[in-house]
Amino acid sequence: MGSGGKVTERKLYNVAVIGAGIAGASAAAELSDDTAVLLLEMENHPGYHSTGRSAAMFVDTYGPAPVRALTRASSSFFDNPPPGFADVPLLTDRGVIMIARRDQLGSLDQLMVDLSDTGKLDLLTAAEIEARLPLLRKGYAAAGFANDRVRDIDVHALHQGYLRMFRSNGGDIKSASEVQALERVADHWLITTKTGVYEAETVINAAGAWADRIGALAGTASIGLIPKRRTAMIIATPDDVRTDEWPMVIDIDELFYLKPDAGKLLISPADETAATPSDVQPDEIDIAICVDRIERAFDLSIRRIENKWAGLRSFVADKCPVCGFDQEVPGFFWLAGQGGYGIQTAPALAKAAAHLVRRRAVPPEILEEGVSLADLAPGRDSLTVKPH
Repeated sequence: MGSGGKVTERKLYNVAVIGAGIAGASAAAELSDDTAVLLLEMENHPGYHSTGRSAAMFVDTYGPAPVRALTRASSSFFDNPPPGFADVPLLTDRGVIMIARRDQLGSLDQLMVDLSDTGKLDLLTAAEIEARLPLLRKGYAAAGFANDRVRDIDVHALHQGYLRMFRSNGGDIKSASEVQALERVADHWLITTKTGVYEAETVINAAGAWADRIGALAGTASIGLIPKRRTAMIIATPDDVRTDEWPMVIDIDELFYLKPDAGKLLISPADETAATPSDVQPDEIDIAICVDRIERAFDLSIRRIENKWAGLRSFVADKCPVCGFDQEVPGFFWLAGQGGYGIQTAPALAKAAAHLVRRRAVPPEILEEGVSLADLAPGRDSLTVKPH
C-alpha cells in the first residue's frame, strides 16, 4: 500500500464490476466461481442509493414484456436459492390488487390486453374489491384485477446473499472507491479510483444512476439513461384495522400504491421525476401529492409521516435493461437501466450477464421464458444513443 491507503501494487483481474448494488453484486457473484473479479463501490456500504431503498415485490405482471420474461426466469432462484444463500425465505406471499376508477376503465381494459402473456388474473367488481380492502372508500373503485402470485422480496437477504457468495468465492470488494478515470491500455483497463488504481481485462458498468457517467469515462456513446426519483413514506394504520394480510394496492395508472409493511403502511405517489445522480431526498410537493391521493382513495386521515425517503430508478427509452458488450469500446460491458425492476429480475439478468461476459451461451431456461438478448443489447434500435 502507498501513502493514504492507496493501492500501488496491482493485480490484473479478469473482470472489474463498477457498482455493488443488486445488479453489480449479483453479476459479480455469478462470475466469481471461476473468474477473478473485483467489485468497486463508491459508497462506504454497498447498495446505499437504490437497492437499500427499495420496497421490492416479485410481480410477474410488472414492466414491459422483456422485463416480465426476466422476472419469470428469476422465479426458480427466488424459490430455491443456493444452499446457505440466505437464512430466511427470499419471498413471502402478498398479492396485489390493481384498482380503476370509472374514468380509468379504459386503462384497465388496455392493461388486460398488454398482460395477455402472463398467468391468470382475476377480474374484480367494485363490491369484490371493497370486500377485500375494507379501508377503500366506498364507490372509489369501479373495477380492477387481482394477482395472487405477487410476493414480497426480502431485498436485504437477496443483496447480502449475493455479496456473501461473492466473498466466499474469493472475490475482492473495495468500498469508498469512486471511479475517477478509465483508460484502455492494450488489452485491459486501468481503473483509477479514490483508493487506488486497479487493472482488469473487462469492465462491467453496473453503476445504476451513474452508469452513463461511467460510460463517458470509458469513451462510449450514451445509452440515454435517465435517473428518476421515486418517493416513499411510512404511515401508521388505524388502531382498529389489521392490514398485515392485505395485498398491495396499486392505482391502474400507477398514480399511487399502498403496501402493508411491518404493521404500518408504506405509501408512494409512484413519482418518476427526472433527477441528476445524487443522494436524492424526498420533495415536500411529492409527499403532499401522495397524501392527497391516498386520502382520496382510502378512509384514512394522515396526520403524521413516520418515515420518508427517496431513491433513484434509472431508465432508458424503452424501459428495458441494457445488458451486453458496448459496440464500439472493447472490453466494456453494460449492465444498467433496470429502472424499477432491478430486484425482481436480478437472478436471471446476472446469470445472463455472466455468461455473455464469458462469451458463453445464455442458459436455455432463461431464453425459454421469452428473454431475447436483442431486446437487452446496448445497440438496439429502441435506445436513444447519442454522444456524451
